[in-house]
Amino acid sequence: MPSRDARVPASRGTIVQMQFLEHRAKVLDLAAFLDRVERAEPAAGEPADDFRMQALRAAIDLLRDGKPERARRVLELWSDRSTDPIAAAPMKGAMGAVEPAGGASAPAAADPHRGGDAKGRR
Repeated sequence: MPSRDARVPASRGTIVQMQFLEHRAKVLDLAAFLDRVERAEPAAGEPADDFRMQALRAAIDLLRDGKPERARRVLELWSDRSTDPIAAAPMKGAMGAVEPAGGASAPAAADPHRGGDAKGRR
């Protein structure tokens, strides 16, 4: 883990000047995605709250907590820490977040490393 004294060579103002518009666009894209998801009705058999959306909201909460190393903590939040192999992959590729045991509609178990309750609330 880098020391707290590890600094980026540019000043804070320079970083904001160079990168703000790029990240502003990403936030607007995320906001539009969240709006589309909330407007859409779940199909028959789909959970009302997909585990990936729960994971995304938990990551947004983490981004706002004011603590350092946000990128590392978001990656850890979304990482599968299991060590036992699964019998068969459900699809080719990754889901992007860990599905709780019991399926997408099952609430996630509380994780003491993440804070909050079983629904990802802090």
